Amino acid sequence: MSANAKSGGCALRAFAARIAMAIAALLFAAAFSARAFADETKEVHGSGDAYAASGVAMAWAILRGADEASTQVVLRIVADPATYASMTAVGKNPFNGEERTLQAPTSLKAAIDIRVARAQFAEFPRTELRFFAASATPALVVYYLGVPDTTPEFADRTKLEAYLEDRIARARAAAGGKAP
Repeated sequence: MSANAKSGGCALRAFAARIAMAIAALLFAAAFSARAFADETKEVHGSGDAYAASGVAMAWAILRGADEASTQVVLRIVADPATYASMTAVGKNPFNGEERTLQAPTSLKAAIDIRVARAQFAEFPRTELRFFAASATPALVVYYLGVPDTTPEFADRTKLEAYLEDRIARARAAAGGKAP
């Protein structure tokens, strides 16, 4: 075999090796990108006393106590466990980044009521509701800056319960009737 044929074969093998490395790099980048997109969190600013989207609905109300210290903010959450397996809620101080757990991680097999003293919103005004599908990264974060202005107040627990049920139903209907 001539020297030219040998060098041509080596060049062809080197070119094929470079192509194989480029393909491997592209496949690695595609796999990494797919993983990054799969774990991407959708963040939504909740603005009213109710929120509904595919797989989740929630409503706010206030249960007045005998005084401000015993007044509670109630947030009812109903979610489709096939969409969101669990959730957690935190109050955040946007100035120093401190967080306070409002709801420890919990399964979404039934409706959840989060009850928080209204006074805590002075120190931790941002509320984050973090919904998880199958990974440790939240699939959805619905956040509020304070208690929504439209949140009604009730002195009677029975009226509060009826309101929350009705408000969630109306929010679902406004979102296209997609029940969680």
